[in-house]
Amino acid sequence: GEHGVGLVGELPEGFPPFTLPGIRLSDVGPLLGGAVGIALVSLADTISNASAFAARTGQEVRGNQEMAGVGAANLAAGLFQGFPVSTSGSRTAVAERAGARSQLTGVVGALLIVLMLVLAPGLFRNLPQPALAAVVITASLSLADIPGAVRLWRQRRADFLLCVAAFLGVALLGVLTGIAVAVALSVLNVFRRVWWPYHTLLGRVQGLEGYHDLRSYPGAGQLPGLVIYRFDAPLIFANAKTFRDEVRRLADADPKPSWIVVAAEPMTDVDTTAADVLEDLDEALNADGVHLVFAELKDPVRRKIERYGLTRTIDPDHFFPTVEVAVDAFRRRTGAQWAPHTPPELPEPPSGEQ
Repeated sequence: GEHGVGLVGELPEGFPPFTLPGIRLSDVGPLLGGAVGIALVSLADTISNASAFAARTGQEVRGNQEMAGVGAANLAAGLFQGFPVSTSGSRTAVAERAGARSQLTGVVGALLIVLMLVLAPGLFRNLPQPALAAVVITASLSLADIPGAVRLWRQRRADFLLCVAAFLGVALLGVLTGIAVAVALSVLNVFRRVWWPYHTLLGRVQGLEGYHDLRSYPGAGQLPGLVIYRFDAPLIFANAKTFRDEVRRLADADPKPSWIVVAAEPMTDVDTTAADVLEDLDEALNADGVHLVFAELKDPVRRKIERYGLTRTIDPDHFFPTVEVAVDAFRRRTGAQWAPHTPPELPEPPSGEQ
């Protein structure tokens, strides 16, 4: 201490008394903003750390149970003038490096801290703060998953960029701001995948059941006058026009199809904006002699379509339980036979999905 080195010093003596917090109505607003920030950091910190350490031992994390435990701890801390707490990656790493294997470590640590506060608050008065920092930093280095980051770079660049953004956000802007930036970017990335989903045409492959992506099976056969189109996302306001434009492009092909069968199993939802787009699209296609047909549409989504009143324009007979049933119905009505395959003009996959 005489040389300017920070020391732990004397700790407050005694156990903190039980106290009911005094909060006025005017305090609720300022406290609420801080509480939301604390909850966000606590959620991200707890789940990420729990998942990282559980993966090392093959255990499963129950997120709701973890957050209930953190919430109970914070309620108890508030009754004893404590500050908000959550999990700690560095202290967990220290405990793991010391041989901890269960929650009993936390119980023993808590009891020792209570005993030290009550019986020996000056026990570590001369312990240098840099010594504690060295212990934490050394243990925390074990949390850096460099091979995992390399794997993200090789397998999915978007997730790697999110990883880097989260790291830089926390390092440069602080924990709360950094986590907020990472969460916002993650939400935008999900929205990006919904906005520009993967979509493709399907065909019949000799020797394989079902209908398959023409990008994976360029030699797959197609029926003249029939196009099977798959759109791998819920149909919502963000991508309804993308769906409409692609179906219109398929309808304007030469030769013009008479049926466009939408393999709709990936469509987990159709919102009201998309329903309006579908209604206008079906009317335009019908005027051009092209029928929009749906196959494998989930029952909850089909009920939404009926509730929207879309069956006034889309023929109820143009909904089929499977693509195979839709193809058989087309063949019965038109007598079409499987023709030698000619490579179609496939829709462009969204960026990053090639």
